[in-house]
Amino acid sequence: MDTLRCMQAFVAVAEHGSFAAAAVQLQVSAVMVGKYIQQLEAHLGTALLQRNTRHQRLTEAGAAYLAGCRQVLEQVQQAEADVAGLQRQPQGLLRISAPTTWGSCVLAPLLSGLLRAQPLLNIELDLSNRRVDLIEDGFDAAIRVGPLPSQELVARPLPPYAMSLCASPAYLRRHGTPRTPADLAGHDCLSHLAWRGGHGWQLANGEQVDWDARLSSNDGYALREAAVAGAGLILQPTALLAADIAAGRLKPLLRDYVPAPRPMHLIYLPDRRPRPRLQCFIDFVMATLAR
Repeated sequence: MDTLRCMQAFVAVAEHGSFAAAAVQLQVSAVMVGKYIQQLEAHLGTALLQRNTRHQRLTEAGAAYLAGCRQVLEQVQQAEADVAGLQRQPQGLLRISAPTTWGSCVLAPLLSGLLRAQPLLNIELDLSNRRVDLIEDGFDAAIRVGPLPSQELVARPLPPYAMSLCASPAYLRRHGTPRTPADLAGHDCLSHLAWRGGHGWQLANGEQVDWDARLSSNDGYALREAAVAGAGLILQPTALLAADIAAGRLKPLLRDYVPAPRPMHLIYLPDRRPRPRLQCFIDFVMATLAR
């Protein structure tokens, strides 16, 4: 039994006073309306209408049930209207996960444009290098660096995640310019604690360079500031160092030896019609970054 359809038929009969008038409203036959009422009465185990050949009226149970039916149908209509509104206007909270450095340097500055264009949208940007689970962790989308283990996700390619090895001109004047990875042993290298515990770098083709760094940190921004100040060589994402390279504060080194760029994707769960708040983010990211 289609309970909601039977309720609609019952309310229509009560409001219009006849099966025929209710049938016109519901765009079904009067016989079908009668079947809906019969199913509802059989389900409830009581008569809702007292009928004869000329008149009908609500029973006591019917009058009580009518009020409940109207309330239920109003709630259904409101829920449908709410969903329809969500399908038209990007609004509400959008939760995004992104790598710490890339998210800070690239994504966060761009989001102001999206927020200006979508005044009803709120964004929660979670920056972390852990590989989140979209469903379990409650994210709408994520920026993922590296291989994609799941075939169940939609993955849109973004520009690869590149690295740069640099030093300040002042440091190079004092210590000279390294020409090969072997030369790094004689230099002060700034190391991120996520890279082999701060005890070396893994360069192109899996080549490893080991040392005990004089300065290591768990924050790329701190290492960048130290490198610009002349503390040593730095190997960090190009996104973090690009402005300093362009301004001449840092000079790229050993370009043939830096780790190969890794693939990067915008990922989200498949949906035939993504919610507008997610769709507008997808469109924005792809239009802005995937050029």
